[in-house]
Amino acid sequence: MYTKKLTLSCGYLLRIIFLVSLKSVITFCQEEPKAIELDSISFNKEIGTSNYFVMFYAPWCPHCLKLKDTWEELAEMLNEPGSRVTIGKVDCTKEGTLCYQQQITGYPTLMYYKKGEVTSSKYSGTRDLSSFANYLNEQLGTNIVEHGIGEVRPSGPIDLTDETFSDHLSKGKHFVKFYAPWCGHCQSLSPTWENVGITFAPHESVTIGKVDCTVHKEACRTYDIKSYPTLLWIEDGQKIEKYQGPRTADDLEAFVLKRLSDTAEKIPLEPSLEEPPSILALSSASFKENIADGFTFVKYYAPWCGHCKRLAPTWQDLGNKFESEERVKIAEVDCTREENRQLCDDQEIGGFPTLILYKKGEKVDKYSGSRALLDLYDFVRKHVDQGHDEL
Repeated sequence: MYTKKLTLSCGYLLRIIFLVSLKSVITFCQEEPKAIELDSISFNKEIGTSNYFVMFYAPWCPHCLKLKDTWEELAEMLNEPGSRVTIGKVDCTKEGTLCYQQQITGYPTLMYYKKGEVTSSKYSGTRDLSSFANYLNEQLGTNIVEHGIGEVRPSGPIDLTDETFSDHLSKGKHFVKFYAPWCGHCQSLSPTWENVGITFAPHESVTIGKVDCTVHKEACRTYDIKSYPTLLWIEDGQKIEKYQGPRTADDLEAFVLKRLSDTAEKIPLEPSLEEPPSILALSSASFKENIADGFTFVKYYAPWCGHCKRLAPTWQDLGNKFESEERVKIAEVDCTREENRQLCDDQEIGGFPTLILYKKGEKVDKYSGSRALLDLYDFVRKHVDQGHDEL
């Protein structure tokens, strides 16, 4: 009886050790968050001793999930020795009392705490890196461009609010969608508008924006919005033209270029035919044809994905390294574009970025290693050399 109990105890113990080890491996493989997770003890200890920019959130909140990558990017850039501000976060599902004390009534709520003061300031601007940088510049009375975010532009349409629309639209050229979330035509336009915003995001001559008129009523009253969606071209705060054409991405982009006719030549939407790009942009229509020959290493991505943004320059370098090899193509697929969604579903893309190598149209291997340039290069080179040996 004693031996049987001992055997059962040992088996139970081994299962516990295995589960603990597995949890450790999973935890190790997950990317470590950069924003400082604060609880009631660390919050009361830290706040007031230094400048803090804190996100109060709930894990189930869709807007919090959307902001998560951007907040982590901000923390990665600023949470370093010698920084004048620390990026933190508080999970209000765990720290209910603390969030009640801070008068948090919705998620996410972003609060700035100045060193040496007990009061806080609520951030109500646009939730992108560029806007966060400008806000922190104002709070700190200095420029944080040196930390790498001063020149960042949003990667899609800018969310404008009653608090931000006046200053934002007062200078420059803007194409703005005024909408209501319940409006069917607005819902149909939404993915197209996101893509237009992504297309023009790198270009400082124009910004693509959007205003939710059910929330930000003052902005919509200012521009006399009576129906949804309303698309306005605005220059230096003045309404110049109401867009009345078809709502396809091509038509909307053509309209922007027409309005920017004096600078249109400086905004190349397509790569120059004289210098073929080292990265091949694939779509559902061109996918099968382009992967049919040789080796094709494909990055499936979403423009809003923080990990995808960090991989982008490395992926470009990888394309440059294989540019002279006819048998190898380095490619990418934007899974947020409507025409590519079926392709990404067919390829069973469950997260971004996903990297898959194809040989003569067939899937060979899904890459799961380090995203360093040398490791990516060695992965492709190994398969190409093996393929050469098989000939």
